[in-house]
Amino acid sequence: MHILLVNDDGPPSNQSSPYIHTLAVALQSHGHQVSIVLPNVQRSWIGKAHIVGQNLTPSYFRPGSLLKDDGVLSARPFTDGGEEWVLLDGTPASCVGIGIHHLFNDRPPIDLVLSGPNYGRNTTAVFALSSGTLGAAMEGAIHGKRSIALSYAFDSREHDLDIIKEASELSVRLVEKLVKEWPRDVHLYSVNVPLRKGVSSTKIVYAEMIQNQWVSGSTYDEMPEETANGDPGKEEHNIRDSEELNHDAPAKTGVRNHVTYKWAPKFADVRNSVEKSGKGDGWEVLQGNVTVTPLRANFWHLPQYSGEIKLDTDSVQQSDVQASAMHSPSFSAVVDYPEPYVQELLLRSLKRLGPGVNIVASSDQLLNGPKDTPLLQFTAYEALDFDHAMSHPTSSLICAYAIRKALIRKHYLSNTVATWLVKHPDSPLAAHFKPCTHFELDFAEFLDDALVDAWDLNSSLSKNQQAAEDEPKEWWILKPGMSDGANGLRLNRKFHIRAYILAVGALKVYVYKEMLALFAARPYTAPPDAGAGGAESLDLTAHLTNTCFQDESTKSTSDKVFSQICTIAGEVFEAAAREQMVHFQAIPNAFEIFGVDFLVDDALRVYLLELNAYPDFKQTGAELQDVVVGGLFDDVVDLVVAPFFSGDVEEKASISSRMVRVKELDLGRH
Repeated sequence: MHILLVNDDGPPSNQSSPYIHTLAVALQSHGHQVSIVLPNVQRSWIGKAHIVGQNLTPSYFRPGSLLKDDGVLSARPFTDGGEEWVLLDGTPASCVGIGIHHLFNDRPPIDLVLSGPNYGRNTTAVFALSSGTLGAAMEGAIHGKRSIALSYAFDSREHDLDIIKEASELSVRLVEKLVKEWPRDVHLYSVNVPLRKGVSSTKIVYAEMIQNQWVSGSTYDEMPEETANGDPGKEEHNIRDSEELNHDAPAKTGVRNHVTYKWAPKFADVRNSVEKSGKGDGWEVLQGNVTVTPLRANFWHLPQYSGEIKLDTDSVQQSDVQASAMHSPSFSAVVDYPEPYVQELLLRSLKRLGPGVNIVASSDQLLNGPKDTPLLQFTAYEALDFDHAMSHPTSSLICAYAIRKALIRKHYLSNTVATWLVKHPDSPLAAHFKPCTHFELDFAEFLDDALVDAWDLNSSLSKNQQAAEDEPKEWWILKPGMSDGANGLRLNRKFHIRAYILAVGALKVYVYKEMLALFAARPYTAPPDAGAGGAESLDLTAHLTNTCFQDESTKSTSDKVFSQICTIAGEVFEAAAREQMVHFQAIPNAFEIFGVDFLVDDALRVYLLELNAYPDFKQTGAELQDVVVGGLFDDVVDLVVAPFFSGDVEEKASISSRMVRVKELDLGRH
């Protein structure tokens, strides 16, 4: 593998860049071709910057002994064929761009940009956003190269060569594994290795980057005008050594002093945020673990924000700002969704609410806390503590209704609609819900007996048998009544529209605009017998829809279809809430997302097929994960969770553009 090795600490130096030489030797010992281009001086804290208007000049460096400042510097390339590193009077990012496209064209193409090892950890957002090490890796990713930022988290500046060698050997093995198994959706990795004895046997974990901020005030110190600029290497050393110091703010005199300003960040902010987090990259490194953080090379937009922004006609008053801050929610959340595909998106949506949300995976401590402690439960249905929710109606919010069989069981749903139509014969459900026949069947040989009581179905099947081959037939969908997720569904060719419908409290109903058109690749055929290969030869393309099997999806954009879906959704929830109060009990401190399936005929008439609790979000696929499911959870958090815990019941315009309210009922439950 041809590796471009860069850093932000400059050429080997015990003071400012003690690790680069040892890593280069370790890479070469594994048979990799290593091309090295570095800044000629310390360039920490410079991010992914480029210097505009400056012509960059290379110099040439030959390393000496490990941890000895005895390398040789030359203004011109060496001519004896020995080892040669290139130094540039630019930034780490410029080293990457010039290294990829200019300096090593006589060698094979670059396979990997490896930036580091940084002299110190690069955990948490505060470090990462300013890091020249991560900036160089970002630059490599922007140039289409797989890139890894590597940082060594040291505990002591007394350099132990054996420990550095052990960390470098581990780093090379980890880099090789990451490159071998590189996922398509990862642009670069940030890797942090604790520089401790025995690191080769420590645990390596994936870790999210801790989101933190500077909270202690300015990151600059005021200096007298005559203070000279410091050496970058020494200043970086001093900054890290002074992280325990508390800097006093300058006194306010009312007269501006002419002073200079020196970069002096307060690292106690970082340390405190790591200790409080209990998880994430900085926390794991603090425990002695190696962390791997997959990243994408962008400042990624939040997909839930769209549409036009209109400025207020009047200037924003300070009281408005204070009122907004007062409504920032503060609560604990038990989040343990049974599907990892959903768990990640759900956590991301909740974290958008800010630091007031305490997210845990277990409810053991929270449910036994003070009576009025605000609590969200977003877990599997079986794990929800409904007793706690019922006894804390104003402070406990749960993600499912305890009883909703009137909607999610097919035979109950059929009875719900039939009962509603008796009292409301002009209901839209009369034209958008096909009659259902319910019968019990234990064994296939008893089918004729079972059909005796299913008169409509029996009559239809008899007509089909008597009809000529070219005459139209009546089609029925066979669906086992107690199965979920379309298990057992038999259709000529599976096709339906999946809509996500949100029911809130008692009762508001919303339809989410982003929908999926799901269709199977092939018609349904009966399974082969055991002699023809049995289950192993079963063709799943007739059962699995396109987003699940082929990793593609489309969405319905027809206003006519969407309008019908909204009408049907509102009507069926009202039917269940008003006529099936035993089997659908809507309570004020619950909400639920239903996956609702609709059929569409050739005249674009929509028919309600079924409602699914805890729908299979994963069928959305990877391509639309953020847009459809991620946006859905963002809107649920903004529309339901945040208002419940902050008391702000006003619906935001950014939500209503995607969440369409189709029904609002007052069931007298407050």
